[in-house]
Amino acid sequence: MQVAGVEIRVNHPVLALGSTDWLPVLELRGEAAVGCDTHVAIRVQAQVRLVKIRIFTDPLDEAPGPDPSFATVFEGPISLADGRLVIGDVMGVTRFVSLIGEGGRRQIRVAVDEPGWSAAAVDIFVGPRL
Repeated sequence: MQVAGVEIRVNHPVLALGSTDWLPVLELRGEAAVGCDTHVAIRVQAQVRLVKIRIFTDPLDEAPGPDPSFATVFEGPISLADGRLVIGDVMGVTRFVSLIGEGGRRQIRVAVDEPGWSAAAVDIFVGPRL
């Protein structure tokens, strides 16, 4: 099921997604994405064009689903304290919030059209509670 689709202009080349809790410092170094218990940071194309973000939740019973041609840059569990997923640039200028369901730990998979600084589309799959 696709929960939301949004296009946002980000002012910083690092997009963060995760819990409504405080965003910890996540160092990307040479990686396309890194994660912790509550958040994922992803390199994206900033200030050039809108970044297309789609959020999908389990079960995936409706087409279309996440784009199979996208490269997975992060896969693992994160905790969504209140069941909401926050997406925005790490500067806090752009922010989008989507209610996913009940709070708790969930498996998440993040895929992008082009890993690295040129990513302009992000598919986020949020699995069931763990």
